[in-house]
Amino acid sequence: MSEDLEKNDRGDLFSKSVRAGKRTYFFDVKSTRGNDYYLTITESKKRFGQDGKFFYEKHKIFLYKEDFEKFVEGLNEAVQHIRENAPVIEASPENNHASSSAGSDVSFEDLGN
Repeated sequence: MSEDLEKNDRGDLFSKSVRAGKRTYFFDVKSTRGNDYYLTITESKKRFGQDGKFFYEKHKIFLYKEDFEKFVEGLNEAVQHIRENAPVIEASPENNHASSSAGSDVSFEDLGN
């Protein structure tokens, strides 16, 4: 299936996945029965159960278009605060996520446009 504007029967209009270290983020544009668009953001992380088998732990939020501007403003403020105030952490094998996400090309500013 194309990542672009191909609609299926469940109301999925667009899907973009972003791999970031041990996590994958999914940005899915969907439509309601009334043809109103909204965004779901899903974080998926591979985990191992006590039986040794893996499963995916998922966390999802629903973001409606009337909330886009406030959400993006809050996200940008939080990211800016981290960029300006977080201590510098040296990359090490124990801190694999920090080193692998540092080169990520994710830009959330585009969500508000």
